Amino acid sequence: MDARLDYFSNPTAGKSLKYFMATGRSLKDSPLPLATQELVALRVSQINGCAACIDMHTKDAAAGGESAVRLNLVVAWREATVFTEAERAALDLAEQGTRVADASTGVSDEVWATAAEHYDEDQLAALVILVAFMNSVNRLNIITRQPAGDYEPGQFG
Repeated sequence: MDARLDYFSNPTAGKSLKYFMATGRSLKDSPLPLATQELVALRVSQINGCAACIDMHTKDAAAGGESAVRLNLVVAWREATVFTEAERAALDLAEQGTRVADASTGVSDEVWATAAEHYDEDQLAALVILVAFMNSVNRLNIITRQPAGDYEPGQFG
């Protein structure tokens, strides 16, 4: 499969995405644990069906030491016993934040309160920005049919 648009060679895309992708890189230095960031990025990408992002975040998480069991169970995190309560709260917030078109209320007060029990305000800010960022990146990749499978861990940063 060939991408409809090469973001790296297109001057307009390159200029805009340079700044946009800096947001994603800045989140790596946030107080939100990196393992949680990868799990959330993976789950958002699974919901949206973004193969390129699923490829990237699965490989980056594995390279960072994440277990195959946990990566394979992200898709069914509610039934899995391998995630902490904090990770479960982050995944729940990520799902509701991603499925806003499916829910008339967006992220419920209950889900927000549970996340706030596990994360401080800076971590919550990073989590919210990560969910929004991943949804945007997923759409960029899906619209242009970016292929998956060739990503090398750490390739973009």
